[in-house]
Amino acid sequence: MTVIALVGARHRVPLAAGACLLSFTAFWLAQRAADVSMIDLMVYRAEGETVRAGGDLYALRTTEAHLPTTYPPFAALLFTPLTLLETADMRTLATLGNLLLLVAFAHLALRLVAPVDRTGHARVEAALWVSALAVWAEPVWTTLRYGQINLLLAVLVLWDLSRRPGHRWAGAGIGIAAAVKLTPALFAVFLLLTGAAEAARRGPWRAPVRRACVAAAAFTGVTLVAAAVLPYDSWRFWTRMVFEAGRVGLAEDTANQSLRGVLARLLHTDEPGALWVATAAAAGVLGLTAAVRAALRGEHARAAVACAVTALLVSPVSWSHHWVWCVPMGLLLWTEAVRRGGRARWTATGAAVLVFCSYALWWVPHGAGRLELDQNYGEMTLSALYVGTAFAFLLGEVGRRTRGRTTGPARDQAVAKE
Repeated sequence: MTVIALVGARHRVPLAAGACLLSFTAFWLAQRAADVSMIDLMVYRAEGETVRAGGDLYALRTTEAHLPTTYPPFAALLFTPLTLLETADMRTLATLGNLLLLVAFAHLALRLVAPVDRTGHARVEAALWVSALAVWAEPVWTTLRYGQINLLLAVLVLWDLSRRPGHRWAGAGIGIAAAVKLTPALFAVFLLLTGAAEAARRGPWRAPVRRACVAAAAFTGVTLVAAAVLPYDSWRFWTRMVFEAGRVGLAEDTANQSLRGVLARLLHTDEPGALWVATAAAAGVLGLTAAVRAALRGEHARAAVACAVTALLVSPVSWSHHWVWCVPMGLLLWTEAVRRGGRARWTATGAAVLVFCSYALWWVPHGAGRLELDQNYGEMTLSALYVGTAFAFLLGEVGRRTRGRTTGPARDQAVAKE
């Protein structure tokens, strides 16, 4: 029966590939019809040009929106090849690259979500179907609309987390992702905490600690390279710019789907201050607890998603396109509903899909004039949907009990065989 299933999956791959290609083509046409600006990609290009010209990276203001440089200097070094491309070619290649990264992201997520259930052709088929649907989710749509790098960073992190325990390079992806954008650094903290918890239980604590150390080494290495090439910009970023969250954008902006954004809109203020710090600290404890507990059960996909949404919650600014982690979250909820059934599980799955595919956060007053500071409670609810969904997921994980699942070493071995 297994052989028959594998043969069937292999023959279904072309159908899934055709459906994925059709969906991507429709998506491409829709974005061209919407005349997307890919404004963030243009900022990346300007950063690369500034590096090549020897300019002041953090004095840069570019595009019609006068956007600044917000990433660490290492990111600007990575963006310099963009200056070798014509604008039209750059936009086309960026879109194609992000679509391929979406397929890779879905494939890696499936490796963690169902390491035992799916192998080979079956996972390729599933990844193509997932990608065909996920491309229409608001965070993914907006990532491609702006020419963002969220999918690249997510793939680097999942590549690390899906490696077998003790893999030589496991952790490097997290370190490099954190050097490009600081938020993924929370995954290294999660790995250290998991190692400490395993040590307390006298378990195999070395693998997560080793990954955290490799991540720290990779982060330090590429950051030092950037400092050697861009000493002035590196000094400015790490001593000043890293502390200026306001440079990234307005806290109350509807697109800011972090705790700080929700609190700014709730309190009708541009800076929630100490309340945000306290709430973010509590959310960090809750999220890391959920992630470590899942990791100790051997549920690596749940641990990864819990850590990811925690990072998005506590970050000063988490734009809606940063929430591409809705893809593995949706896969987790759907897989659980298929395996165990129940109205509550299917309702949770449907609710999560609706939140991330309805674009409801944009149904409220937003834009010029700081309209978000005057939102009513109904509008604030809509503009807090991603944060509310993340909290619901984390609370469910903390209170979750394991029943009838493959966990621990057996599950690790299933991933290692990939």
